[in-house]
Amino acid sequence: MQPDVKWNDRLKYKIDDLFSKGPIAQVAALGLLSLGIILIAALILTAGQITQEGETSISFIEAAWGSLMRTLDSGTMGGDTGWGFRIVMLGVTFGGIFVISAFIGVLTSGLEGKLEELRKGRSRVIETDHTIILGWSEQVFTIIPELVLANESLPSSCIVIMGDKDKVEMEEAIQAKIENTGRTRIVCRSGSPMEMADLALVSLNTARSIIVLSPETDEPDAEVIKTVLAITKFPGRREQPYHIVAELRDTKNLDVAKLVGKDEVEWVVVSDLIARIIAQTCRQSGLSVVYTDMLDFGGDEIYFTDASPLAGKTFGETLLCYEKNAVMGICKKGAPALNPPMDTLIENSDQLIVVAEDDDKIFLNPAGAGKVDDAAICTGKAAEQKPENTVILGWNWRGAAILRELDQYVAPGSKALVVADLDDDVETDLEKVADFIHNQDIKSQRGDTTERRLLDSLDMANADHVILLCYSDVMDAHQADARTLITLLHLRDMIDKHGYKCSVVSEMMDVRNRKLAEVTRVDDFVVSGRLVSLLLSQVSENKQLNAVFTDFFDPEGSEVYLKPASLYVKPGEPVDFYTVVESARRRGETAFGYHLAAETGNADLQYGVHTNPAKSHKVTFGEKDRIIVLAES
Repeated sequence: MQPDVKWNDRLKYKIDDLFSKGPIAQVAALGLLSLGIILIAALILTAGQITQEGETSISFIEAAWGSLMRTLDSGTMGGDTGWGFRIVMLGVTFGGIFVISAFIGVLTSGLEGKLEELRKGRSRVIETDHTIILGWSEQVFTIIPELVLANESLPSSCIVIMGDKDKVEMEEAIQAKIENTGRTRIVCRSGSPMEMADLALVSLNTARSIIVLSPETDEPDAEVIKTVLAITKFPGRREQPYHIVAELRDTKNLDVAKLVGKDEVEWVVVSDLIARIIAQTCRQSGLSVVYTDMLDFGGDEIYFTDASPLAGKTFGETLLCYEKNAVMGICKKGAPALNPPMDTLIENSDQLIVVAEDDDKIFLNPAGAGKVDDAAICTGKAAEQKPENTVILGWNWRGAAILRELDQYVAPGSKALVVADLDDDVETDLEKVADFIHNQDIKSQRGDTTERRLLDSLDMANADHVILLCYSDVMDAHQADARTLITLLHLRDMIDKHGYKCSVVSEMMDVRNRKLAEVTRVDDFVVSGRLVSLLLSQVSENKQLNAVFTDFFDPEGSEVYLKPASLYVKPGEPVDFYTVVESARRRGETAFGYHLAAETGNADLQYGVHTNPAKSHKVTFGEKDRIIVLAES
């Protein structure tokens, strides 16, 4: 015991300690104080035989009951008689007023604290088979509607979001930007995905899948990897592997990310994905629509189906065995391959990779093989590849990867000109990518890409492709897209006036700006954030799809091409898609759609892109129409 500590200091310390323990301890203390007041008053009344006028005695129980009533309601003592009795009850009433006032204050404070805790989203989620989104960015507003569509067939579903934002702020943003979530409940929680204590709030062990978004920070990949590490090392984690889909910005971090995530994580490398899409799209108008159609849940999607009914047939023979499902590839021993050799033999354990409206709308129709019109099939050859000239207007962190990917498609002797508000970072990026460029001569030029005088000074007459990159590194989405739109308007005017033949591909940040950009009649839009979000949503529903889409966008092996229809069937003659598929099969290619030039400007008709058409439906192709195929070149 400390001799210099006074008793009143100890009392104050005890009271402080009591109030620091929260509302429950405070209520318990007030209850004991109230009980003490009641018992003391009852003892005084019974021991001193203090009664009201006209009464000779009072029992302890009656005295305690009377004290309790006056503690709860001060008006009860209005009819008391006898000064001794009145004085005792007055003391009880004053004590009751103090206790009840304090009790109300404690309850009010505790209730406000609980409501504030709920507002902050710090309570544990009790859900099963839900999807968890860790992180908060604009991608949330694309992922949620896609997951809602994917869960349409379920009676009830739930999406749990944890971000470093206020819970109410997140909920209000979702309500403002997403009109209908159907039967899917959206639950928001505030916290850091890198903290295990916060991860305990979202019920990791009962989740169907977990999506980890890349944050808008200086070291996004490091934070994503740390989040994945926190998930995989979560205390009390389930024995069953988690289904995690995580976003990475830079390929150089993929090796260490795989060490952390092992087989539990499907990594989506954003820089590679967007670079490949833009590099491929700039050379083939309409390709971005094909990719978007394959990635979203709104139309047809990619599914795996049992191939055992077709065991013994070759892959080429299976292409005509489905009326309304385009066969794209085969999965052997868990390894998917798009457009494999046509003589690949189907085994009982294999799965076919098909395009369908839903997984319950995959219908086998082997009789379709007899509907091919051999007389309509052409055997033309594609023109030899020539050097290409590409102009890149604008710059961001994806620019270097785009040049590297583009180099894998163009012929030797090609040229690329980068025009942007160049700074040291851009010049450094160009120096780094130079070691990976073999087929292009890259030059750079400083300038404001929204200035008409600068654009007129460029050699657009000899340009084959124009790529507009948004300034997403230094501007927010609306500012970056606004600059892109201004440049697009100038380019379209130049193309109309001078008759330039170049294709124009624009990178947009916000899908809502696409409607505004349609007035420029640009050939393609690549909404980079939306495509990444769509891919994350697809892989969160089916882990196998990550390997499919990796093969889909990889320049090695088979890729998506839009080739002239005249290479496959005779122009001007109505043919069904069975014939188109057979013609492509004879060339070692897999056809799964077509692009009609007459519908290019019609958004309601998917800009002329028709994927997974009914094979019995007849179409008359013109010279400018194209067939969508998976091919090696």
